[in-house]
Amino acid sequence: MRIKYIGVAVTAVTLFVAIRVAISLDPGAISTPALHTSVLLLRVFLVVLIARYLLLLWLGYLHHIESGGTPAADDAALAPVTIIVPVFNEEQVILSALQSLLALDYPEFHILVVDDGSTDRTLELASTLGGDYGRVSLTVVTKSNGGKAAALNTGLALAKTPYVLCMDGDSRLHPATLRHAMAHFDDPRVAAVAGNVKVVNRNNIWTRLQALEYIEGLNLARRAQGFLRIVNIIPGPIGVFRRDVLSSVGGYDSDTFAEDADLTLKLVTAGWHVVYEERAIAWTESPEIFVDLIRQRYRWTRGILQALRKRASVLSSPRGQIVTWISVASMFFEAVLWPTVNILGGLLFTIAALSAGVTSGIFYWWMLLTMLDVAAALYTIVTEEEDLALVPYAVVYRFLFITMIDVAKLFATIEEAANVNMTWGKLARAGRI
Repeated sequence: MRIKYIGVAVTAVTLFVAIRVAISLDPGAISTPALHTSVLLLRVFLVVLIARYLLLLWLGYLHHIESGGTPAADDAALAPVTIIVPVFNEEQVILSALQSLLALDYPEFHILVVDDGSTDRTLELASTLGGDYGRVSLTVVTKSNGGKAAALNTGLALAKTPYVLCMDGDSRLHPATLRHAMAHFDDPRVAAVAGNVKVVNRNNIWTRLQALEYIEGLNLARRAQGFLRIVNIIPGPIGVFRRDVLSSVGGYDSDTFAEDADLTLKLVTAGWHVVYEERAIAWTESPEIFVDLIRQRYRWTRGILQALRKRASVLSSPRGQIVTWISVASMFFEAVLWPTVNILGGLLFTIAALSAGVTSGIFYWWMLLTMLDVAAALYTIVTEEEDLALVPYAVVYRFLFITMIDVAKLFATIEEAANVNMTWGKLARAGRI
């Protein structure tokens, strides 16, 4: 019930501040037509901003209530699962990742490590754990370097179980992850389950802000999508699939920089349901250096745009597939439109307020966005029973973090439209997992 009360408080306080911001700039008192138009546009932006937050919070709350009533499946109903772990130069984290898998609370599963031509000790270290552990086995195979998508497809071809879990080599899973995820496959329309990704290395301001972003930003949207069964990105660190469905859509493609988003859209546009399970948790190592963080988000955005370009026909015309269109359109909105609107909205508001001589409006604007972020952070952190010490970071979340991420997304969008060449890149691992 406390989550419900927090949601009510969020709504009331946010609406009060939003109204105060809106009346701080009176378009009737501005003689310049350009400024008059700008203020009207800003009011529209505020409506969209508030509506987006409230819609995500409400749908997320409904999903939380719904998923809380879904018990984990018992042993008799659990089918064997193959866990595919593609790795390339992960010597810093591979042992921790594999040891976390061996500790999973699940009756029968098989770990398949696919070494994608590593040049460090990844293959050697992973091989030390190879063998049988009762109803659990760990097998290591190696192939020439061909990229993550090719490594995952190799694992998919070797897997024999009806279900597969695909993860990253720099992640570790919560012991109950598989048990909670598999309960969703009782619904024959569900092809995949997206898990809950959390940042493990919360050791500086950038990683703590990313930890907050995963909880407040990424998971908030994914929880809302999960309630509607239209999750549009299954995260790389944790995704569980029906193997036959994954094979029927051709597995992973290597023609984008976001193979996870591309595969998810494959499933959604084929008519399958993709759900979200917040109790299926994967801990991942996030970039600790600002430059690495920007490079990662740049690649993510380029990859998402590439995946969307492949579904341009779906985006431009629903053709009776309204649920599919909503899923694809929401990806486009969050990846392209919303970052652009955030940047332009902030600049437009500041210019309009200064030109109109209403500098107090800038203060109320900052207060509104900060209160939205603090309220959303508190709501989502309480929902996930996360660390409340992350809430204060919401004060600087938007202006220190989200703005820079949105700028990186904007540049990535421009360069993708201009077909600027880029390479995949490899983030340095600190061995935190």
